[in-house]
Amino acid sequence: MTSRSRGKASGPIGRSRGNGEGAAGRSRGNGEGLAGRLRRNVPGVAGAVIVALMAVLAVVGPLVWGETAGRIDAAHILQGASPGHPLGTDNLGRDLLARVLVAGRFSLLLALAATLIGAVAGVVLGALPSVLPRRGARLATGTVNALVAFPGLLLAMFTAVVAGLGARGAVLGIGAAIAPGFARLTQTLAATVAGADYVSAARMLGVPRRRILTRHVLPNIAEPLILNLTQALGGALLGLAGMSFLGLGVQPPDFDWGRLLFDGFPRIYVTPEVALGPAAAIALAGIGFNLLGDALARAAARTSVPAGEEAPPAVAPAGEPDPGALLEVRDLTVTFPGGVTPVRELSLTVAPGEIVGLVGESGSGKSLTAAAIGGLVPYPGAVTYAALRLGGRDMATLSDKELGTALAMVFQDPLAALNPALKVGGQLAEVAVVHEGAGRAEARRRAVDRLGHVHLPEPARRAAQHPHELSGGMRQRAVIAMGLMGTPRLIVADEPTTALDVTVQGQILRLLRELVEETGAATLFISHDIAVVGELCDRVVVMYAGRVVEELPADRLAAGAAHPYTKALIASLPALDTDRSKPLAGIPGTQPAPARVGPGCAFAPRCALATDRCREERPVLVAHGPGQRVACWEVK
Repeated sequence: MTSRSRGKASGPIGRSRGNGEGAAGRSRGNGEGLAGRLRRNVPGVAGAVIVALMAVLAVVGPLVWGETAGRIDAAHILQGASPGHPLGTDNLGRDLLARVLVAGRFSLLLALAATLIGAVAGVVLGALPSVLPRRGARLATGTVNALVAFPGLLLAMFTAVVAGLGARGAVLGIGAAIAPGFARLTQTLAATVAGADYVSAARMLGVPRRRILTRHVLPNIAEPLILNLTQALGGALLGLAGMSFLGLGVQPPDFDWGRLLFDGFPRIYVTPEVALGPAAAIALAGIGFNLLGDALARAAARTSVPAGEEAPPAVAPAGEPDPGALLEVRDLTVTFPGGVTPVRELSLTVAPGEIVGLVGESGSGKSLTAAAIGGLVPYPGAVTYAALRLGGRDMATLSDKELGTALAMVFQDPLAALNPALKVGGQLAEVAVVHEGAGRAEARRRAVDRLGHVHLPEPARRAAQHPHELSGGMRQRAVIAMGLMGTPRLIVADEPTTALDVTVQGQILRLLRELVEETGAATLFISHDIAVVGELCDRVVVMYAGRVVEELPADRLAAGAAHPYTKALIASLPALDTDRSKPLAGIPGTQPAPARVGPGCAFAPRCALATDRCREERPVLVAHGPGQRVACWEVK
């Protein structure tokens, strides 16, 4: 049972609460959009206001104060602050306040040029390792590593000196200093995309490397790179001001904020206001761009639909909470760009102390349902629902502390769920420290106690070991113990026994049953093994192509299943008396891809009972006996 503090690591789940905002019918992925999230971020609003003012100043500054900034007045040379010149004058008697206001346009244009140069160079260099042959990729990677290790200021100064003093040299220098950061970010992002199946397929088809880069790699990593531009713009502004202040940037008669600071610095002890004006402008602009960039990045990280894509429409509210359900899910839908919808209007409930099995073939949407409940749907997925409640409360309104102690998840691979660099006891203790504010000594004592609670032999010794020193069954017990570090009211177990042998699998199943009986937690048990589900669970929910096709009590699974798909799953289970001379029973055909589910029953192409109505009209779940619902036109 894990949290999201290290991907799939440490403790009951502590969800990032960017997915969803609390009202029924919202989208957990992109309910209010990037702009809505940004409006609620006070630093982000402040940054946006500052940047907007700077943009306005860049447009109107030279038009309004341009003449004043260039007017020479021999009678007022090197004056301090006065009513006529609030920031004083320079060595030609020109008004410094007007020059600061006019210099905004040149400063921002230079910063924008340097940022674009650095971004383009960095993106190209960082993306090359993902498409070049092995030797070329190593060379590009080594170049990126060397540039990142080189101090940025020295790189900028060296480039500026080589390119020549002045604005052009400073822009090229700052661009060169920015490029390594973009290259490293691009390299990291591209590495996650380069291993995707669609990139491998493009390579096998002989698609040119340049086309792979521009069509398959860069579009999928564009958003974080674009967001990074805003912060890089603030850094470029500060860097260019620093170059001009050192005498390596803008040269007279041109001027930017850094040049004005350079000219006013010798007088700072006599008339400090002449230097404070450009210094304040530089600081304010830098702060504004960095605040806005940080807010955009945070807002985008909490948005599951990329820019330009519309989130799925929110469904209608589901009404009052079900008083008998601890977990209540109504019309849950998970959508990815391109019309891919692996989970479609799923509804289910789990009562306290009840184990509900979610079963279906691989690709039916079971694991994504679990991820949506825990707020773990990967980018760029969007989650919508009419209701998603835990104990009658919308899960989006629960604080991280409340959710971190009330919801626990068990994943299929315990080795992936545990951080290999940390000891098991430390990972368990972190849950109590983060979610409950326990001291480290108390948290470690509780970790050892919980390891013993799940029947892990020598719990004190196991707590001091790393995950690779434990067997698969021991690791799974340790992951379950993480959930018990809090007080889980809901356990979501996503195929927790698939990677284990039959003997250990039985032990883990018995342990889960013991924990449910002891704690009274509601449990959603996800598996593709209908035999295991029938043995462990109280109620079974059968999924096919993202939809629930049948729901029934577990004790009626073998004899009372009504949907043709459920019957086919049961018939495909081998038994001790199965005739080995005959081929194993199976289901003909394959499950449709999430983007290719038609308007009718998704199982119709594989169903012997299918009619024209089945192919054209989707059946809805209707009652079929006590505690049973079936979505099939042919079941009466």
